[in-house]
Amino acid sequence: MAEIVLNVEVRERTGTGAARAARRADQTPGVLYGGDRGPVPISMETKALRKALYTGKLLGHLVTLKYGNETQPVIAKAVDFHPVTDVPLHFDLYRVEEHQTIKISVPVHFQNQEASPGIKRGGVLNVVRHDVEIACPADQIPEELLVDLTGLEIGDTVRISNIALPKGVTPTVTDRDFVIATVTGSASQAAEEAAEGEEAAEG
Repeated sequence: MAEIVLNVEVRERTGTGAARAARRADQTPGVLYGGDRGPVPISMETKALRKALYTGKLLGHLVTLKYGNETQPVIAKAVDFHPVTDVPLHFDLYRVEEHQTIKISVPVHFQNQEASPGIKRGGVLNVVRHDVEIACPADQIPEELLVDLTGLEIGDTVRISNIALPKGVTPTVTDRDFVIATVTGSASQAAEEAAEGEEAAEG
C-alpha cells in the first residue's frame, strides 16, 4: 500500500461559501469520486496536504485515504493552487482498487541530450507530448516515461514505440505510433542551409 496517508473529513456543506469557510479554518476542500459510489465532499488540513505535495509522491500516485477508522486506496488526480501564493485551494481524489487497471497521464522526460549528434550540431528538441496517457495497474504507475536521445540526428523522430514501457503499461492510444518529439534544425541553421542551396543553384 502507498506510503502517504491523507487524513480527511467529510464536509457537510458544499458550494463556494462552504469552501471559503473550510479555507478560513486552514482546511483545503476537495472531492472524492469514482467507483460505483457518488462524489463525496471532503477536506483536509492544508498544512498536511502541502507536506504530502512536497514529497513529490502525491499527484498521480496510489495513496491511502483515511477517514476515522476507515481506509481506502485513492489516486490524487488534481490539485488547484492560488495563482500568487501557491496555496492549495482544492483537490480531487479518485477511488480505485489497489490492482485495478486505470488510465492516467504520466510525464515524459528526456535524457542524454549531450549524446545526440543532431542537438550537438545546433539542432533543437521539439517536444510534441510532455505527457502520455497510459493504462496500468493502480499500484504500478510509473514515475515517468524516459526517452533516450542518444544517437539522434536532425530530422529524427521519437515515437511511442521507441520508449521502453514497464511491464503491464500500455498507451491508451493504440491505433497509431504517435510522435513524442522530433529533433529539428535551428532557425539559423535552416537559413544557412537555404543560403547554401541558393549559392549552389547560382553556381
